[in-house]
Amino acid sequence: MGKKRKQSETQTAEPTNKDEGAPERPKRTLVGWKDKEEVAKQTESNPDSSSQVFRNKEKVMVTCSRRINYRYRHLMLNMVSLLPHCKKDNKVESKSSKGATLNELIELSGCSSCLFFECRKHQDLYLWMAKSPSGPSVKFLVNAVHTMEELKLTGNHLKGSRPLLTFSGNFEKDAHWKLLKEMIMQIFGTPKEHRKSKPYHDHVFVFSIVDDHIWFRNYQISVPHNESDKMVRGGLDKMTLVEVGPRFCLNPIKIFGGSFGGPTLYENPFYVSPNQIRALEKRQKAGKYAKKVKAKTRRKMHELSNPLEPDEFADMWRE
Repeated sequence: MGKKRKQSETQTAEPTNKDEGAPERPKRTLVGWKDKEEVAKQTESNPDSSSQVFRNKEKVMVTCSRRINYRYRHLMLNMVSLLPHCKKDNKVESKSSKGATLNELIELSGCSSCLFFECRKHQDLYLWMAKSPSGPSVKFLVNAVHTMEELKLTGNHLKGSRPLLTFSGNFEKDAHWKLLKEMIMQIFGTPKEHRKSKPYHDHVFVFSIVDDHIWFRNYQISVPHNESDKMVRGGLDKMTLVEVGPRFCLNPIKIFGGSFGGPTLYENPFYVSPNQIRALEKRQKAGKYAKKVKAKTRRKMHELSNPLEPDEFADMWRE
């Protein structure tokens, strides 16, 4: 039999606190680890600094209507890949009550803006840009759509990198263009130090106004490198832009004071709906057919009014 242990050995030792002398772990934030001592020093030096710090918490919800075309769905997915601060949501029925539904979804998802792709008659695409919940909102007709998949361009930038936004000079011409520029800057500009974005600027979003339409292009900033992946001397002067895609054109229809509705701030006087364009084309085709029918009736009336004289040699070979 084994020896019995002494009573002093059987007594359990009191647990020692290992973290007794260790420093307290700093609080973690979206930016990184936050040191309490540094924050205390900043607040002592400038007590109003905490209230003056601005953090861009812009978050965009991207969604579409039901029965959307496959090309327009691919365009929406391209925009989702270009905006790291966006959130994709389920499809929404495009009825008269879509505004209240979308505002509720935006509030539930914690977003402040929305890009809503609305498809009508499986062929017409409308884009809603809205700031929720107080507005304003803009309705565009989307034309000249070309997705990344069908363009097959050579550009290729880092996914999630922050874009540079460039605008043509005529955005400062009228008040409604200034409002659209501010909305585009807030929606398409990736917030600084966003957790899903990369700290690089390697592509450019170009917005230009031509014929009262907003044309969108996406270019990669290409810089020449050596074989050792180092920048060539003077390479910044040799930078080029390589198009990545997608491409589309926005025709503004109306600007509303609220979110997906409200008082009309601006209405495009030169806007013609796609239904009217198709109706005019049908009328032109119907006009061609009507001309043929009128020509046939005129020919018949001419033949009746000007009958041919009887031919005297008609019965010559009949026996």
